[in-house]
Amino acid sequence: MTGPPWRRYERLYGYYSGLRNLVPISGLLPEQSPASISSSHKTIEWTANPSGHFPIELNPYSHHNSREYLGKYHPVRQCFLDASNERSPPRIYGYLGVPQHHPEPLRGSYHLLGLQDDICFDRFGRLGPYGFGYERDLGGTGEGLRVEREGSEDIWALMGSRIDWRSVNWGEAQHKCYLVNRDRFRHHNTSDFDGTSTSADVLQTVPRSAVVLRTWVGFAYTPEVIMHMRAMINELALGSGGEYGVHLLVHVKDDTLPFWESKQLYERIRASVPDEFRGLVTLWSEKQMKMIYPGPFSNNIKNRSRKPTHHVFRSAHMPLQYFAINHPEYDYFWNWEMDIRYIGHYYELFDGLGHWARRQRRKWLWERNAKYYNKALYGDWEQFSEIVRQENEAAGNRPVWGPVAFPNASLVQEQYGVRPPGKVEKEAHELWGVGEEADLITLNPIFDPDGSGWVFEKDVTGYDLEVPIPPRRAAIITAGRLSRRLLNVMHEENLRLKHTMFTEMWPPSCALHYGLKAVYAPHPVYFDRKWPLDDFENIFNGGRYGSSGGNASSVFHCAHEHNQQGSSWYYNSRFAGPLWRRWLGHTENGEGGAEEEKEDSGRMCLRSMLLHPIKY
Repeated sequence: MTGPPWRRYERLYGYYSGLRNLVPISGLLPEQSPASISSSHKTIEWTANPSGHFPIELNPYSHHNSREYLGKYHPVRQCFLDASNERSPPRIYGYLGVPQHHPEPLRGSYHLLGLQDDICFDRFGRLGPYGFGYERDLGGTGEGLRVEREGSEDIWALMGSRIDWRSVNWGEAQHKCYLVNRDRFRHHNTSDFDGTSTSADVLQTVPRSAVVLRTWVGFAYTPEVIMHMRAMINELALGSGGEYGVHLLVHVKDDTLPFWESKQLYERIRASVPDEFRGLVTLWSEKQMKMIYPGPFSNNIKNRSRKPTHHVFRSAHMPLQYFAINHPEYDYFWNWEMDIRYIGHYYELFDGLGHWARRQRRKWLWERNAKYYNKALYGDWEQFSEIVRQENEAAGNRPVWGPVAFPNASLVQEQYGVRPPGKVEKEAHELWGVGEEADLITLNPIFDPDGSGWVFEKDVTGYDLEVPIPPRRAAIITAGRLSRRLLNVMHEENLRLKHTMFTEMWPPSCALHYGLKAVYAPHPVYFDRKWPLDDFENIFNGGRYGSSGGNASSVFHCAHEHNQQGSSWYYNSRFAGPLWRRWLGHTENGEGGAEEEKEDSGRMCLRSMLLHPIKY
């Protein structure tokens, strides 16, 4: 076989095991396990469970009712889909157990992030509540009518009825949810607060996060995209009692349209978004960004994209920075791409990522951030952390500790930088950062691009060319959480100092320069092949000092990125899309579909996982 070496690894078929093959997590034999079956598609024998299984409701909000929570915070008040408070937000449903031979993730961990690994999701339990599987004249999407449907009626029996989504106004529902729960949050202007409170003033407030979906005029809002957006708003904003607010940051690509000058023009452009989401829209354009960040942005070192500074490809965070300035009600901002899907509950994921990042200590954090984590290879997280420490100490490295000094550093660092409590050697500072919210959460390693061979490693603008290039960090895929503090730093650097870097390098590098807390969260990532662990280590953590970046053996080198193509999470993954479509019930490359699922073990049931990119 020609092509990359990994293509010769055995292909994994356990993902396509179905609902009739569920086993409790204690009985799971992952397909990579020596005790499992052969990974030849033709030799797999599904063991159907004649007793059947029934879907269960997912409720990741149960802690809101605990005595501990109510002793610290205001109670969460019920939110509704409609103005008359008759329709509660739907819940999603999974199945207790996992199909036999479901593979284990090659990277990341469920347990570290507090995610359930003993539940799987089929297409009806995950998307049925949002319109999958029933007709448009009943308020559904019309999708999923011709796929394998055995037992799908159980979902609507649990819900009570199918939801007619045709009359939902998400902007109104989300704002109303915030208003009835406003006691829970700190107030940024008097219009949000009427001066009354139903709970004791000593209770703590809950930070709020904006989830900003990045879309554009002309984007195709397909039924599948619409279900995905309903899920995010329902599970993050309404289900949480307003802890999150979901917004659409819509790129107006036509720079001849000055929408900021005309309310009528603004409304006409906004009308390109489906009615139910129109109240969530904020427009922006590159011309607008040129007015807000006028430059000049000079002294570029190497612009491999050949795009201007304000182009969305090179400076995607400029409109997010401006969005944050105009939305003081939020403390954190999730930058989210429209080609991401999540099989699982969004609140469980986002809440788990935030808690994980908060628990991380700062000492050796940047060094841990640079490596992919595999439990089978490294053991538990403490063992992994110790390995990282030993590797770096053996190489003579000191941990990054507070703001990084470099010749191009500016006085702005003095204003916004976070100073450590003392010298790094002191044992009393070992736990610095534990309990501190992260300024940046990424979903891929935060690596040193210098000399890595990553194509955009020197796309740096505005710094003095007479001194060495500033130290940098990067994280592939822009999806992640940024704090208001980090966005303020990025804004000031763009506006006052005329500094910038390529999109995926800009937030991590600003965090590095200012001593802010940046965390790579090791979420579960699956591969379509059976990778040997030695190869995993050599390729994915093959950079300098055992990190995944910093020299020409980096997996982010343009010559080595092909190794990521078989993963469920990377910008050029060729596995994520086919897996998603098979899970939805479609035939892909001559495999899957209704007839095959009926003959084998039923429709697919996958553990929760992030998938990217999903282009159709």
